[in-house]
Amino acid sequence: MRRESFRRATAAAVAGVLAAALGACGGSDGGDDDKVEVVFSYLWAGAEAEALEEIIADFNASQDEIEVRGVSNPDFQKQLTSMSGAQGSFDISDHFGNGVGAWASKGILAPLDDFIEADGLDTDDFVPAAMSQMMYEGQTYSMPIALHAQLLMYNKKLYAEAGIDGPPETTEEWAEQIAKLTKRDADGTITQLGYANAEINTSFTTLGVMFGGAWDDQSGRPTPADPGNVAGLKFYTENIPGTYGVAEVRDFTSGFGEYASAQNPFYVDKVATIIDGEWQSVFIDQYAPNLDWGVAPLPYPAAQPELAGTTQVTTSTLFIPRNAKHPEEAWEFMKYLLSEDAMVRFTLALGNLPARISLLDDPRYDTLPQFSTWLDALRSPNAQSLASTPWSAEYTSDLGQAFDDIAQQRTSPAEGLADVADKASSYAP
Repeated sequence: MRRESFRRATAAAVAGVLAAALGACGGSDGGDDDKVEVVFSYLWAGAEAEALEEIIADFNASQDEIEVRGVSNPDFQKQLTSMSGAQGSFDISDHFGNGVGAWASKGILAPLDDFIEADGLDTDDFVPAAMSQMMYEGQTYSMPIALHAQLLMYNKKLYAEAGIDGPPETTEEWAEQIAKLTKRDADGTITQLGYANAEINTSFTTLGVMFGGAWDDQSGRPTPADPGNVAGLKFYTENIPGTYGVAEVRDFTSGFGEYASAQNPFYVDKVATIIDGEWQSVFIDQYAPNLDWGVAPLPYPAAQPELAGTTQVTTSTLFIPRNAKHPEEAWEFMKYLLSEDAMVRFTLALGNLPARISLLDDPRYDTLPQFSTWLDALRSPNAQSLASTPWSAEYTSDLGQAFDDIAQQRTSPAEGLADVADKASSYAP
């Protein structure tokens, strides 16, 4: 069935004849013989999957040519296995933006540019930092359905106890606040930390961009030793392990409860500030509804006010595998998911940010506590994302090891990131 069958009655009639012939030959995908079955293999599970299934049901009810069957399959390896064969087991799926380049370079993703052009999809309405991850060698291989932005979250109760009026504007102010918000008992044991990483890889890459660093150049080649990256990680080591001791910080953080639980250290007053994403608006309402918290733009170095509004953007994306049985129909469903109404419903259910600029003022997001600060962050010209390249996974792994060594002060930020730069020079072009 061709894409034009959704617009022209003559093509629809031809497609109907072909579908009937295939059905007579045992070629039906099952279900309603008058519909083409599109398999949507998605990574979400639990409540998120339930919300997605409602949207799938609405799409199926909205037209009579396609029947989407959702399959919750949170396993990247199974995705890759399916996409490596001559004919895949699904027609559309989701991934994360930093993986687009790696998968596109393997030839397992279908380019979307012809679909985008034919339907006049306005890609300018999508946040630029997100769209930059959708491209590989000048072609579009994925589209963003939801975004995530890193901002500074702070515990208002701990701020009040420390006599601090509000969140910092500059990194210098933040360093002073971290000192006031960190507590130790008589024997030096840490009982409260002014700042702790919610997740070290994302927190450290965000610290780098906060100080004007870039983890990739314009061509996508890794630039881990950028001076701004070094300065960001130096800020952490000087203000946390360098001040309070590696062993002491490790002992304190080893007692942290599960991230997605009521025992999250930020929820139970063990940590005063964190860098984290918009989903916390939903998490806090679920796990710590009585927490008095706030969220603010990331601080910037006082000498670099042009960095105000910096944030790191990550993306949840939709793609069509090159070996999909029904790519045209999969695109019709992808368009539906990317439509304004479906995108709002989907991101609200997950507590994520919309990928469309036109939705940043949508009043439906007012139901999520303090969500507007994250929405506003996407408007900033300093919103940026890591490059999506064939070597993204290798680079991420090397950075992860270096970040751990730096946090444990087994190496300095300059030495650790220089070592990653040496490794990155051998990544395949």
